[in-house]
Amino acid sequence: MAGLSNPQMDKIISLCRRRGFIFQSSEIYGGLNACYDYGPLGVELKRNIKNFWWKWMVERRSDIVGLDAAILMASRVWEASGHVSGFTDPLVDCKVCKHRFRSDLIAEPGKCPDCGGELTDIRQFNLMFKTFMGPLEDSASVVYLRPETAQGIYVNYQNVLDSTRQKIPFGIGQIGKAFRNEITPENFIFRTREFEQMEMQFFVKPGTDQEWFEYWKADRQEYYRRLGIRAEKMRFHPHGKDELAHYAAAAFDIEYEFPFGWKELEGIHNRTDFDLTRHKEFSGKDLTYFDEVTRERYMPYIIETSAGADRTVLCVLSDAYEEQKLEKDERTVLHFHPAIAPIKAGIFPLVKKDGMPEVAHRIEEKLRRHFPVFYDESAAVGRRYRRQDEIGTPYCITVDTETLQNETVTVRERDSMTQSRVKIDDLFLLIYNKINEGF
Repeated sequence: MAGLSNPQMDKIISLCRRRGFIFQSSEIYGGLNACYDYGPLGVELKRNIKNFWWKWMVERRSDIVGLDAAILMASRVWEASGHVSGFTDPLVDCKVCKHRFRSDLIAEPGKCPDCGGELTDIRQFNLMFKTFMGPLEDSASVVYLRPETAQGIYVNYQNVLDSTRQKIPFGIGQIGKAFRNEITPENFIFRTREFEQMEMQFFVKPGTDQEWFEYWKADRQEYYRRLGIRAEKMRFHPHGKDELAHYAAAAFDIEYEFPFGWKELEGIHNRTDFDLTRHKEFSGKDLTYFDEVTRERYMPYIIETSAGADRTVLCVLSDAYEEQKLEKDERTVLHFHPAIAPIKAGIFPLVKKDGMPEVAHRIEEKLRRHFPVFYDESAAVGRRYRRQDEIGTPYCITVDTETLQNETVTVRERDSMTQSRVKIDDLFLLIYNKINEGF
């Protein structure tokens, strides 16, 4: 709602801009509402989260393969999926302050939540962005920016089966952009008009769908634990009958307690055979599956896991952010899992003389072949530590007098702030093992 501020969110947003995680899109022109640019640290964080998801969902398994479908698809795809006719939100406007709202989110019907003014009648607003393909802007040229990535998986289901020789049960994973013309985007990157989804569609035999639904609920919960998200900040929300989508037999949301409250982070859905049946009907292609072992032919059911990459970025930022008061100091720290930290190590010479910068640069060059690292020789070491704490760097490596004697360095760990001596030749393995911990 306009006019409301969340102190914790304000601090996170300020840090994101100040340290180069996330900027407002087109900021020098006043900004484009609900669109954001990822800066040097933000693009690393988001890429690492996507890589973490891909490794967990695709690379470590033999029964899930990847896909990268086009953003633009035939309009019939969206007719079959129901998006053209039914992908709408109820919209109202305030006659006084002109603010726009989703009517289902207003506490007092007919009354503007910002100024108390009278609201217009409800009208349905389609959330898809429409454009035209080719030189003519007519009905035959209409295409849409996809509002979800799942349909690209469904229409390629048969292609994937034929080319990979997978057998049911199997899944298809995809990470990609989606676009929704949201009426009320909110809470920084939580709800935006351009976003990225990380989705997996798992195709199963009817009758085994509930078993696989429970399997993926447990797996996705474990995923967030491995990602480093605190268990007490997460919960499952089962959809009641009045919440279920028309195509779903069951649905659960994984919710996270953001600074602005409990909100959906990921959806897990039993979509039954709705999607493939609709695409079979609209395309005229037979999308049933023939089981060579049982000699049965059936339309697969689909278990979906759908997470937002941008929401996950906000989740890990919120979960990692902490302000600590120390005995003689205070610090802001981001407790990122090493696998997703934008910078893996800060490398410092204790002083800018006695050959220490040369050794530090040598370490930097060696590690940079494998990880993003940051060299810093300005200010006191304690201040350099604080700068790295604020961007979530898990390790700081300091070259000091002892380094020149025995080829060991001081390694300071971010969360505990403990320090230990490590041989220069052992630094790569130390960081590599922490990044890959849990896989």
